Amino acid sequence: MSLAAEAAKEQPLPNTLKAALTELLGDRFTTATSVREHHGKGEAYHTAALPDGVAYANSTEEAAAVVKACAGHGIPVIPYGTGTALEGHTLALRGGITLDLSGMDQVIRVSPEDMDCTVQAGVTRNQLNEYLRDTGLFFPVDPGADASLGGMAATRASGTTTVRYGAMRENVLALTVVLADGRVIQTARRARKSAAGYDLTRLFVGSEGTLGVITEVTLRLYGIPEATRAAVCSFPDLEAAVNTVITVVQCGIPIARCELLDKTGMKMICDYGKLDEYTIGDTLFMEFHGSEAGVAEQAEMVQAIAADYGAGDFKWATKLEDRNKLWEARHNGHYAILATAKPDQHVMATDVCVPVSRLAECIMETKADIEACGLVSPFIGHAGDGNFHMSIIANYDDAAENKLAHDIHDRLVHRAQDMEGTCTGEHGIGSGKIDYLEEELGAAVEVMRAVKRALDPGDIMNPGKMLRL
Repeated sequence: MSLAAEAAKEQPLPNTLKAALTELLGDRFTTATSVREHHGKGEAYHTAALPDGVAYANSTEEAAAVVKACAGHGIPVIPYGTGTALEGHTLALRGGITLDLSGMDQVIRVSPEDMDCTVQAGVTRNQLNEYLRDTGLFFPVDPGADASLGGMAATRASGTTTVRYGAMRENVLALTVVLADGRVIQTARRARKSAAGYDLTRLFVGSEGTLGVITEVTLRLYGIPEATRAAVCSFPDLEAAVNTVITVVQCGIPIARCELLDKTGMKMICDYGKLDEYTIGDTLFMEFHGSEAGVAEQAEMVQAIAADYGAGDFKWATKLEDRNKLWEARHNGHYAILATAKPDQHVMATDVCVPVSRLAECIMETKADIEACGLVSPFIGHAGDGNFHMSIIANYDDAAENKLAHDIHDRLVHRAQDMEGTCTGEHGIGSGKIDYLEEELGAAVEVMRAVKRALDPGDIMNPGKMLRL
């Protein structure tokens, strides 16, 4: 029996709660098994854990009413955006109600003069950029998946453009949040800076739904660059590619994207995306933003650095459709890896991040470790900010193989932490990395527990994630 089934057996949803949610939402509240199954699993290897019901909210007021009703019965609430999380964030480990915010899909306001906007939490990044297309502005944070912006804020997402534009932490100006008792707060105003009180915006960015439900997000926007050029370049080995990245960053070149793929990962995404024009080798995907002259200068400098490390010729993509095809293939890396797995295999997507100066050392030691163990695990990473992913392909239902994969991951995390890095650069803690968080931050975790207890004394907000109370 699953954890969710055990929880439901011990504490089924009270009929009074079902009646209240049905009265509030009508058929947007359901206990149908198929809907619960859809919401009770993520995109990674974690065992499914189903909620007891799913509530679809279309406004902050509805979300607050759902949370307040659940709080009155001590029933857990699990916020849900698009379900793309990789660390078990949306699993209903103790049953309860999944609060699906995908219907909150309205762009509330765009202020071109101030270069900001406010959106409901269910708006996805692609939806926002399509809406902004005629304004000359765009939102840059790009985790790959077309995730909801509320979910991206909740998990402190980043991605391919972080090296230039920063992560969600740098690009969220304010939030509207439903607290555990149903109260609604706004964490800040629209000003670009403020010294007014505690920085509640940063508290909730990255809180993974454990402190409250994010229902609206105010974001920084950026001007679409005059010129954009993308390039692909292969290297004689992985170390040469990584050292090129380190040198580019240390020289202060404002590269917009710098993605690393080892030979195994490059073959997988080329096969999956039908990119037969590229060399199968240890590879960097790069993109340059700016004026025509600025982009040309950046590209020339990076080519010179890459040549010093034995790089092959740069293959350029300047047309929008060519760049889109290139980056779509990169973004589909996870699915390309899944496509190569056997029916009984799945993928553990690792997520360490280290100071850029230690990146080559961390990657090469990890590469040697995985090769010694005999498992297949391509490397795909946001090398420009020291964050890389190793996707460990294994049969996680086989006890020996499961242990082998987790031991590799454990050594990787500790290797990164020994280098003053972190167990997660962007995927978050979820239910899978709680122990690593305690190892990494020590006494600071008790401060986090104090915050959690103060804001959610009943532990109903996404319980079992991030912290062990």
